Amino acid sequence: MNYILFDGAARDALLPFTFTRPVADIRIGILTIREKWEKFLGNRTSTRTENYLQEKYPLILEAANVLIDASFLPTLDLVNLVKRLAPKEVIFHDGVVIAYRTQNAEQEVDFSEYKPIDYSGEILRIVNTWDIFSKNGEALQADFDLITSGRKSAPISRTNRLINEGNIFLEAGAQVEHSILNATDGPIYLGKDSEIWEGNLIRGAFALCENAIVKMGAKIYGPTTVGPYGKVCGEISNSVIFGYSSKGHEGYLGNAVLGEWCNIGADSNNSNLKNNYAKVRMWNYATERFDQTGLQFCGLMMGDHSKSAINTMFNTGTVIGVNCNIYVPGFPRNFVPSFSWGGASGFTSYPTAKAFEAAKVMMARRGVEFNDVEARILENVFELTKKYRNY
Repeated sequence: MNYILFDGAARDALLPFTFTRPVADIRIGILTIREKWEKFLGNRTSTRTENYLQEKYPLILEAANVLIDASFLPTLDLVNLVKRLAPKEVIFHDGVVIAYRTQNAEQEVDFSEYKPIDYSGEILRIVNTWDIFSKNGEALQADFDLITSGRKSAPISRTNRLINEGNIFLEAGAQVEHSILNATDGPIYLGKDSEIWEGNLIRGAFALCENAIVKMGAKIYGPTTVGPYGKVCGEISNSVIFGYSSKGHEGYLGNAVLGEWCNIGADSNNSNLKNNYAKVRMWNYATERFDQTGLQFCGLMMGDHSKSAINTMFNTGTVIGVNCNIYVPGFPRNFVPSFSWGGASGFTSYPTAKAFEAAKVMMARRGVEFNDVEARILENVFELTKKYRNY
């Protein structure tokens, strides 16, 4: 069977992260959504997404295809139902299509011609940016159970203080020394060749993915995820940091999501709680307005390749687009469009040529090439977001 993950209706509300990736490649828990589905299905997947992303994430069609809305995270019951789909059958949950089987992958489908199957079992779905951190605990526990089932952790150095050691798992090559790991409230997972340096305080749930690093003296509260090749320090609470991003110095990051290739300058902080304790409103690209999140704690959303200078301060519920460069003094506004350069005193447009120069240097430091495909994606993002920049 050929499985295709499609973006679905949630895609626009998951911007800025879906400017540069399909919904399927959002990381939540330990794995990306694609990695979760592929592990459950025992199959590779392809993607139906925006046209400008298809070059990097190609669509593969075969005679029999099952299309799955990538905003739904897999569970065993749901996956078993998806695997049993017959031609012209569709799975619904509360009127929303989860998956269907077809001979093609057309965008518009007349589901009146399909046999409906109503799924009322357990559902974990991300439909807004803030779901990525607020549902990270559930996703992290599910991934931990999936990845570690029937396996034994690599040895953990006795220099550490371990609490609920049975809930801590190290992959081969993972290292941690002279730190306190408390897995009472959630699992702690250290990916292949990841490192926790000396003197760290970590409360689960926590995932440190492959080749990621926690520098000395960090205080991390779960549920938090640091993606592959990420580097963190300082104080972090309930945040998801995608791969190759750095928050390598002191400063607070809470109830936040950082995309790939982001860098948070030393002593930068985000607020995650309003002074009047009111629920937080946040910019929503789907509605093009500030919407109520329903959350009292909600911090920073930062798209790929964005960066902040030292001592930058982000207000509660701030959304930063792709390829932004933010600097002090003062608080920047709480919605900064992609390809913006500046801060509280004002912004100018960040030309793609300069942005690409920075991306090439940053990515080369991690042994990754900034190629023409990446450039074309970001050029499309620049054009798509022009309407938000009035400078």
